Amino acid sequence: MGPRIQQLEEAYARFLGCAHTLATSSCTASLHLAYLAAGVGPGDEVVVPSMSFAATSNAVLYCGGSPVFAEIVGTDDLGLDPADVERRITSRTKAVCTMHYGGYASAVDELRELCDARSIALIEDAAHAPSAECRGRKLGTWGELGCFSFFSNKVLSVGEGGLVATDSDELAAKVRSLRSHGMTSGTWDRHRGHAETYDIVELGFNYRMDEPRAALVLSRMERVDDDIAKRRRIVRGYRERLSAVSGLTVPYGDDDVGRSSCYVMPVVLDESIDRRAVRQSLSAQGIQTSILYPAIHEFAYYRARFPGISLPRTEAVAQRQLTLPLFPHMTDAQLDRVCEAVAKAV
Repeated sequence: MGPRIQQLEEAYARFLGCAHTLATSSCTASLHLAYLAAGVGPGDEVVVPSMSFAATSNAVLYCGGSPVFAEIVGTDDLGLDPADVERRITSRTKAVCTMHYGGYASAVDELRELCDARSIALIEDAAHAPSAECRGRKLGTWGELGCFSFFSNKVLSVGEGGLVATDSDELAAKVRSLRSHGMTSGTWDRHRGHAETYDIVELGFNYRMDEPRAALVLSRMERVDDDIAKRRRIVRGYRERLSAVSGLTVPYGDDDVGRSSCYVMPVVLDESIDRRAVRQSLSAQGIQTSILYPAIHEFAYYRARFPGISLPRTEAVAQRQLTLPLFPHMTDAQLDRVCEAVAKAV
């Protein structure tokens, strides 16, 4: 937690156009700290998507709160449905967390208005969405707190790491304290002679990022926008090639691509298509696919703890979605190969 961390936090704040960013050990740590900073505790509820990685809801449980799962818009938009979120808000709701699936903006502007009207916090899981935008404003800056990921498969990847963004001095101070054991000074402060010792003022965590990883993030930031531009070109190529393929839907619209970080290339198969058979066919041709994501509320742990949840739109997409290869240096020949194989398999 020395000068490279400070440089990263200053650079990323400029990158997003916000007042503060705070580097952490992972996006999961960022979510946990964001919920705590927003005041989530025992008895509180946080409305979250089930179409996300489990960390989005797990971190609510770490705080002693309860995740309340809400629906996605549908096959064409895998983000939270604001109307469904509104129906799930109760007197116990402390926050709403929206996840920008695949680097495409959820209806964060509508959710911002919804949360403001009810005086509840909006938190953004922007793990997929560095440099993505909604109405000219970077994702991760619409909520009180935004959480980013530097995990090995992300757009801006360094193996592991995360970051919290906020415009609030108070929330930034809370996250800064909690990420380092609630200590009043750090090792680097004492090394420079700015503090002789330290006090522990609250129960915190070891959620710090190290100097080498911060340096690597700084290095990779120099080319992230170029990488995203290449991803957008490939996604547009996918959309053009797959537009004539029956039996599948490509979520989002052509105009959305230019505002997205294009983290993944999702397709949603028709109900009549056997997803396992499609994946096996592609695998046999050396083409990797993944499922992003199984619905969180359908995992064994969540079924046991929160039984009886029904989210038909989320469940339908979770059972029919798969992602296709997408990386900045993907060639047109590889793109053709994948699309031809998908058309044949479907």
